[in-house]
Amino acid sequence: MTSPGGHTYREAGVDIDLEAEAVRALVSCLTFRREGDFAPASDSGHFAGLIAFGDYVLGLAVDGVGTKMLVADRMEDWSTIGIDCIAMNVNDLYVMNMEPIAFVDYVATDALDVKKMKQVGAGLNEGARLSNMTIIGGETATLKGMVTGLDVAGTCLGIQKKEKIVSGASIAPGDRIIGVPSTGIHSNGYTLARKLVETYADYDREMPWGRTLGEELLTPTRIYAEVLEVTSASEVHGMCHITGGGLLNLRRLGPWGYEITDPMPALPIFEWMASVGDVSTNEMYRTFNMGMGYCFIVPEASVPAVIAAVPDAQVVGHITGTAGVRLRGEEIT
Repeated sequence: MTSPGGHTYREAGVDIDLEAEAVRALVSCLTFRREGDFAPASDSGHFAGLIAFGDYVLGLAVDGVGTKMLVADRMEDWSTIGIDCIAMNVNDLYVMNMEPIAFVDYVATDALDVKKMKQVGAGLNEGARLSNMTIIGGETATLKGMVTGLDVAGTCLGIQKKEKIVSGASIAPGDRIIGVPSTGIHSNGYTLARKLVETYADYDREMPWGRTLGEELLTPTRIYAEVLEVTSASEVHGMCHITGGGLLNLRRLGPWGYEITDPMPALPIFEWMASVGDVSTNEMYRTFNMGMGYCFIVPEASVPAVIAAVPDAQVVGHITGTAGVRLRGEEIT
């Protein structure tokens, strides 16, 4: 699972272990809880924060596009970045069976550019359409001297009836893990992806599968809107958005054993990155989605219904009582 001398996410500039430690330090200070109505309905650490709202629960998620923006700058194409921003937020809400209903965006830049802003806006609108929600406002900040280039982020509001929330609490040994394909790198791991492209090729390099590396890296993140259909028709015990941290995201659902025995085929872009950068299997699966962007954890009886609702999904593994995330028997660390 390891390959001494190969490229790593840490060596490229992002230490996800340090990031986790830093987040824990920040969260440890957030001890105040609202009293009275509309108190928190969840702890920190899941994909979205929940708020009690009578018979309903509200959910809030926040995320951005990260250094994928730098690829958009190199390609001078910002048309799909807004889709990514929406996707990274709504997918974190779908995980808890929340229906996204409203979004606010935040754009920070060193200098405004009308062309860029129009393209970003078009992408945001398309992402909102795909997830059936309204962009109700936002903020644009010119921060010369503090920000270089353009950064796009946003916050999403979701809602669901209390009894329909999926938290992972009902996961049990024997449950099946059903993976759903990604469309590519999505919006995580780009510090390492960019380093590999810029070291061993270039963004205009056409690959054997018929796309340039720039086009591949700008493929928008898949929006998993079909989740709401699945949860309304099937018993679902847990769900996971395979985002930053790769398969390690599964640990957010509880200290179970997540056995990935039949992983989805790695997309060509991941195979290329692993090969040219001598990136270990462990590093790839803790950094990227590797072709599986989302997964359902369901009792065996629910498998046929989930596959029927999401035809490109497949069973990739199962749950055990021995904590850890394992790929074909090898633990991802």
